[in-house]
Amino acid sequence: MVRVEELMTTDIASVDYCQKALQAVTIMKVRKIGSVFVTQNGFIVGIVTESDIVRKLVGGLLSPEMTPVQAIMSSPVHCLDENSSLFEAADFMQRYGIRHVGITRAEDIVGVLSARDLLHPVAMDEF
Repeated sequence: MVRVEELMTTDIASVDYCQKALQAVTIMKVRKIGSVFVTQNGFIVGIVTESDIVRKLVGGLLSPEMTPVQAIMSSPVHCLDENSSLFEAADFMQRYGIRHVGITRAEDIVGVLSARDLLHPVAMDEF
């Protein structure tokens, strides 16, 4: 069985909650990623995803230079334990209608798993 810790990204990106949405967009563009965690006083309090950018920022006709990430972030972050299976992660994402999941170890977020990560080739007998 393949566990999420084997496919998760551990080099997670973050932006402070009072930063402007443009900062989150720039980080995602430069790092070629689909989400950034939002922090407040060193704690993760939310996540901004490509969907948040499209639906809330662009769809809401908001200015990326003026809108703080806290206005468009999704919160709380949906999380799974690092020992969860890929099947559990896929089911979890579908159940909540999300594409990014925080991965935890002892209740601390240590990575992120995206729906795209689930597409990485793995041997069928590892499931």
